[in-house]
Amino acid sequence: MNAPETLLVACSRAWPPPVVEHLGEWRLRWADGFTGRANSVLAVGDAGRPVPEALRTVCDFAHDRGITPMAQVVRDSPTERAIAAEGWVEAKKHRRGHEVVVLTAPLTTAPAVPGVVVLDEPSPGWWEFTLAPDEDSPAARAVMTGGQVGYGIATLDGVTAGAVRGAVVDGWLHVGRLEVSPAFRRRGLASALMAAVHTWGAEHGADRAVLEVAEGNAGALALYAGLGYAPHHRYRYWVPAPGSCEDSTS
Repeated sequence: MNAPETLLVACSRAWPPPVVEHLGEWRLRWADGFTGRANSVLAVGDAGRPVPEALRTVCDFAHDRGITPMAQVVRDSPTERAIAAEGWVEAKKHRRGHEVVVLTAPLTTAPAVPGVVVLDEPSPGWWEFTLAPDEDSPAARAVMTGGQVGYGIATLDGVTAGAVRGAVVDGWLHVGRLEVSPAFRRRGLASALMAAVHTWGAEHGADRAVLEVAEGNAGALALYAGLGYAPHHRYRYWVPAPGSCEDSTS
């Protein structure tokens, strides 16, 4: 696999769904609908069979588990072109944006900021920030707590003001779910949380950081650029065109 594909595999392992099945080097994933990354096929590498046959297997896997068939694939790659040629279309209705920028940065450490810590176990306040009420499920919690994870949290004035998730895989710190309460924004908490999770990652063997941002999220892209992150590659989600992905197992 090439560098973008290898990094996407590491990111997938940092966001582990309860169900993963291999289709050659492709990864079929299920997490009861929680996020595209955990409920799609990671279509990187060799599927071990022709793409049309592989996509039929993707459809069957998704239909058997009650989720929408979807593929996560490196943008402008040969695999993406092959999937498009089979009648699949860009998943432009995807909730968090169907085109994603993968950003990377060297991992640096910083002094601790009072009130900002990285916990070994998620606190109730951390859960409130990182899972919306309509997202919370046993599968979602399994994704969020799977692997070597640090739970960053900021506490101000006695209340939880922000949170972030960090996971270490293969020397990479995967950062996700950064959120600061509107009442506490513009106080530097986002940067403080990022610094804390970076330091935690370095202490747990990482030397590089990676995160994923929807292409249209200009505010987040600006924040991360200011913290030294630069684009590595992009990926997109694809779904079958209507009527093109019937369930062959039924």
